[in-house]
Amino acid sequence: MTKKVNYKTIFGFWNNLTSGSTNRKIFGSAVTVILITAFVKIVTIAKELIVAWKFGIGDALDCFLIAYVVPAFIINVVAGSFNAALIPTYIRVREQEGKEAAQELFSGATFCGVGVLVLTTVLLLISAPLYLPKIATGFSLEKLDLTFQLLYAIAPVIILSGVITVWGAILNAGERFALTSITPIITPTTSVLFLLLTNSLGAFALTGGLLCGTFLEVIVIGFALHKQGTSVVPRWYGFNNNLRHITNVYRPIIAGACLISSAGLVDDSMAAMLAPGSVAALSYGNKLTVLPINLAVTALRTVVTPYFSKMIAHEDWAGVRHTLKRYLSLIFATTLPLTIFIILFSQNIIKFLLEKGSFTASDAELVSQIQACFALQIPFYIANILVVILINSLTFNHVLVKVSIFNLAINISLNFVFIHWMGIKGIALSTSCIYMFCFSYLLIYVIKKLPQTSKVNIS
Repeated sequence: MTKKVNYKTIFGFWNNLTSGSTNRKIFGSAVTVILITAFVKIVTIAKELIVAWKFGIGDALDCFLIAYVVPAFIINVVAGSFNAALIPTYIRVREQEGKEAAQELFSGATFCGVGVLVLTTVLLLISAPLYLPKIATGFSLEKLDLTFQLLYAIAPVIILSGVITVWGAILNAGERFALTSITPIITPTTSVLFLLLTNSLGAFALTGGLLCGTFLEVIVIGFALHKQGTSVVPRWYGFNNNLRHITNVYRPIIAGACLISSAGLVDDSMAAMLAPGSVAALSYGNKLTVLPINLAVTALRTVVTPYFSKMIAHEDWAGVRHTLKRYLSLIFATTLPLTIFIILFSQNIIKFLLEKGSFTASDAELVSQIQACFALQIPFYIANILVVILINSLTFNHVLVKVSIFNLAINISLNFVFIHWMGIKGIALSTSCIYMFCFSYLLIYVIKKLPQTSKVNIS
């Protein structure tokens, strides 16, 4: 006879495991976010397989990737940096001044953030004839013209993605992690529908799916904020001390993020100078590597930021040190075996997943080598994000500018050296080296700067 599963016992065990101390709460929330994000990534992988089947590493995909590289750079820098400045201040204001003051801060910050994104998007489009030919140096006139068209179509995603990032962060600050984790499934699902149902649009099918999916995500996140009693209408209450603090913190964060994110821009630009299809090959080579990174980084940014901010607001330095040590150990224990596995079986993985349709055997050989080089970054990238989250929460953001300047210089130098030595694969190896350096530098810095004694222990 088969035994019936006792779900009450399972849920009871899970509740006991993930309640009590701050570290247990972080663990429970992180596991929830990882599981949901993993489901989202399955849909994203399905989308990428369809893209590989329809486009291979051809010119159309090269054009889309180069058209999207600057909007993606702006989304990461402007919106992502704004979150890093907003959330620690928002939580401090909510904890110390109350919900009404936090609402005023959020409304004013949203007003400023949307204004910055709109202005940035307009400048992006006006200046496109100046910078796009320099990024797509190796493109023919026909490829460059298609890239321009795709850029103009993609541009509204900057504003929509920025709104999603800021609104989602406020939900996370209220510890509503599940919704913000599942919402990103909308865009890849919409993209799959566009790719399967529109055969004549080419790369514009990717653009249509991206735009429609992002717009639907805005609606879902906005409705969730409204249901919890948070107004999503941007309002201006004046430039008070809290908003001034965010502005002061934001400047070094955006400078550091700009330099860090420029690595991807530099890599794609240098790949565009090589043989046709190099940009697409570089992108495919990073797909599997990005999967565990995105899972872990999404969980860390979603869950750890509010807890770090709360511990710092209460000056619980012992708790901060304990959490940092515990999760760095966990990151390396889980990611090192995965990294070795990807490197050893890279060719088999790529052949199994991508070698079909327009994606040939020679494409698979090149992409598998790129993937093995990218895989080296996995432990260091994820561990580095944990340290950066702590630095953002401590508002020690000036150090990110310094280390980002080093990163950019190292990236350009190693790209030239490694490309000469091993071609397009050298860009991937250079990226891994950058994250090894960045993690080591920032970890040493934050250990030295953390106060030794705690005022209150909230763990």
